[in-house]
Amino acid sequence: MGVPVGLIEILKPSLNNNVLSPAAERLRYILGEEDDMPTPTLFTEMDTLQQDGDELEWKESARWVKFEEKVEEGGERWSKPHVSTLSLHSLFELRTCIQTGTVLLDLEGYSLPQIVDEIIEQQVDEGMLSPDLREKISFVLLRKHRHQTKKPIHRSLADMGKASGGGARHAQSRSMNDISDTPSTDQLRNKFMKKIPRDAEASNVLVGEVDFLDKPFVAFVRLAQATTLGGLTEVPVPTRFLFILLGPTGKAKSYNQIGRAIATLMVDDLFSDVAYKARDREDLIAGIDEFLDEVIVLPPGEWDPKIRIEPPKKVTSADKRKSVFSLNELGQPNGAAGGGGGLAEDEEIVCVCGRFCGGLFLDIKRKIPWLLSDFYEGFHIQSISAVLFIYLGCITNAITFGGLLGDATDNYQGVMESFLGTALSGTVFCLFSGQPLIILSSTGPILIFEKLLFEFSKNNGIDYMELRLWIGIHSCLQCFLLVATDASYIIKYMTRFTEEGFSSLISFIFISDAIKKMMGSFKYYPINTDFKPDYVTAYKCECLAPDPSESILSLDWSQLSKKECVKYGGSLVGNTCKYVPDLALMSFILFFGTYSMTVSLKKFKFSRYFPTKLRKLISDFSIFMAIMTFVGLDRLIGLKTPKLIVPTEFKPTRPDRGWIVLPFGKNPWWVYLASFVPALLVTILIFMDQQISAVIVNRKENKLRKGCGYHLDLFWVGVLMAACSFLGLPWYVAATVISIAHIDSLKMESESSAPGEQPQFLGVREQRLTGILVFVLTGVSIFLAPILQFIPMPVLYGVFLYMGVASLSGIQFWERIKLYMMPSKYQPDFPFLRHVPLRRVHLFTLVQIICLAVLWVLKSTVLAILFPVMAGRTGLNTSRPVTTAERRPNRKRSHLRWEL
Repeated sequence: MGVPVGLIEILKPSLNNNVLSPAAERLRYILGEEDDMPTPTLFTEMDTLQQDGDELEWKESARWVKFEEKVEEGGERWSKPHVSTLSLHSLFELRTCIQTGTVLLDLEGYSLPQIVDEIIEQQVDEGMLSPDLREKISFVLLRKHRHQTKKPIHRSLADMGKASGGGARHAQSRSMNDISDTPSTDQLRNKFMKKIPRDAEASNVLVGEVDFLDKPFVAFVRLAQATTLGGLTEVPVPTRFLFILLGPTGKAKSYNQIGRAIATLMVDDLFSDVAYKARDREDLIAGIDEFLDEVIVLPPGEWDPKIRIEPPKKVTSADKRKSVFSLNELGQPNGAAGGGGGLAEDEEIVCVCGRFCGGLFLDIKRKIPWLLSDFYEGFHIQSISAVLFIYLGCITNAITFGGLLGDATDNYQGVMESFLGTALSGTVFCLFSGQPLIILSSTGPILIFEKLLFEFSKNNGIDYMELRLWIGIHSCLQCFLLVATDASYIIKYMTRFTEEGFSSLISFIFISDAIKKMMGSFKYYPINTDFKPDYVTAYKCECLAPDPSESILSLDWSQLSKKECVKYGGSLVGNTCKYVPDLALMSFILFFGTYSMTVSLKKFKFSRYFPTKLRKLISDFSIFMAIMTFVGLDRLIGLKTPKLIVPTEFKPTRPDRGWIVLPFGKNPWWVYLASFVPALLVTILIFMDQQISAVIVNRKENKLRKGCGYHLDLFWVGVLMAACSFLGLPWYVAATVISIAHIDSLKMESESSAPGEQPQFLGVREQRLTGILVFVLTGVSIFLAPILQFIPMPVLYGVFLYMGVASLSGIQFWERIKLYMMPSKYQPDFPFLRHVPLRRVHLFTLVQIICLAVLWVLKSTVLAILFPVMAGRTGLNTSRPVTTAERRPNRKRSHLRWEL
């Protein structure tokens, strides 16, 4: 069974990327055929022939669902799942086995004895097996099978007291004395079944050495119908494939390697497809040749073969490997479909329809089929954690913004208006918008505009609330005009430069605001650096001298320590004769503790402790658990740390205003028309802020399946502008960081079925329920004041810090910033580093940093109301849309602007 002659010549054409090998050409017509039935997942088990006293038995030695697990040498446990490492020689020998052995495809088999008889009969008829060996081969192949199973804890403890090795071995495994057609009770109770997909089928590999053969007995069988062969397989999965290798003694290691090779091939996505569709022996050999063509050889002196390779976090999709064999893509190198471009991908985002409100109608048409699922898909335990997380972020933001807005507008708008506006705008938007995952909130530029508008009104004798109403009405009409003319089409020209700059700026604002608020606690509650616990003068605690007539000491009693005061007969007088705590230090513990515990628990799903479902549950509720932990710690210690203050009465913040703003009567008539000019600035501000945030939320990395609705979103933002203006409430627009946090809290991952397989990101739980509940809870928060007043503000600052830091993850700009501090050999293997010189990457990053720094400086000035416009302008490519082809990382570029 040496290396087949001519194999190198067979594989040689495949060395040329533009020429398909003969094996690949053959597979093109096998795999390129249309097939409505998907290929089932294969569970592969390898049993080796063992001597048990005077008896022979088949003992399970390894198994595969996706990665290999082998029985450790002690025979008491399964190994960790690992990538199978095969010797190249074993693959060549396997190819020879298939080429010279018996291959039975679509065999009608109903039991193992019948299948064995068919195989032996075939070999005898072909002259490959002597008739006198028929009974011996059948006897060996029908020996009992012993499978490795996990011992229950109580049985394991009982085994510790057993002296006999036979009893311990019986506890470690179960044996099948006969091959029955029905699964055993142990099989049905096997917890490993949870790791195998429901529609899975089995592939059994039997290898061993016997003393009565002088040449290998090899058979590869594919059954016409998958059949449950009783105790043949560890789990009650119907068997579809059977590979048998019996050979002369002295080559057990070689047989074992060949068995591992075929088992590994059977769980390979491409070869398993070939095995199901093969029409003859040559098709199977072509599948092995294609596998060999893709094998990567590691030099023996460069690594230790005893090291088990951990399963990768992300496995290359089998679809990419199979696409080269598609008949529909004949003549196209690397399986690339023609005419793709980027337009087809981007057409769903926005389009110029050429008719009035065409884009809006398309958004509505796109969203109606999903309307029902937008509600029932929200009924999931993950939604609870998302609601609690976003709710706390929203009320904190509402209180902070409401307080600042009250100071800027002389309480015409305050915390109460902020709560009511957040609840109203958010609920309506989540009910009717095109992208309900977006969370509406107030922004810094809006605050700056409100402040300037109030000062202008006050200095010119104009009623602020009426002027603000007309600005809101004009801005609403302008938004309608933008929607009617499909103006959202402009976002097709926004590059990743814009997205990264905008989201990074907002994330840094969240981080800096959280730290600033925390540092404010140190100013309000300064650390008592001069406090001396042993001295009474630190906090006006006086030491009174005893009766002067009885005292013989001439002492300055006010300078004595507590011990000295008591020693010389003095008395301590005062209510502050005790330790005064540092509230700033306690606040910092709550702040940093909440942040660090949230980060730790969020990563807990990647831990090795506890079952997968428990780890995921802890990760989903990490923020809630961290908040409750440190709220409890604050209550336990009982210090008067700053607490969340929520309005308790439903009334306007300013007593002399009502809930409805009248449009006429307080300002000259020309104000109603002139307000069109500031409204234009507000519209541009809201349009850029809303649409850039929406682009970030709808980016393809989030795998949103229900589409977006830029026109519909802008329409409802305009409606809410007018509604909030009539009610005297703040204006709201998409909040980037909170929206990203909302998406992160609703991300779905696959439940890992194969041992060792990393959970794959499936997308986001797209629904409207979480957003609606968040804003409804925000509205009723005034009735929850007795409960919310126990939450320390530093805990919420920690939540803000987590939001800002978490939103930076996944931003390529942030990853490129970190490259400045990494030596080249330690830098991650990013795709763009393979195709773009490092100096050019650093130069591009530096340009982004400078632009971000300029925006950061401007955000604190009057020009802050223009920063979304500037952020969008720096990233616009005014020549044409960016296509998918230009986004591909393997495209060479000689300029700075990429889409990576």
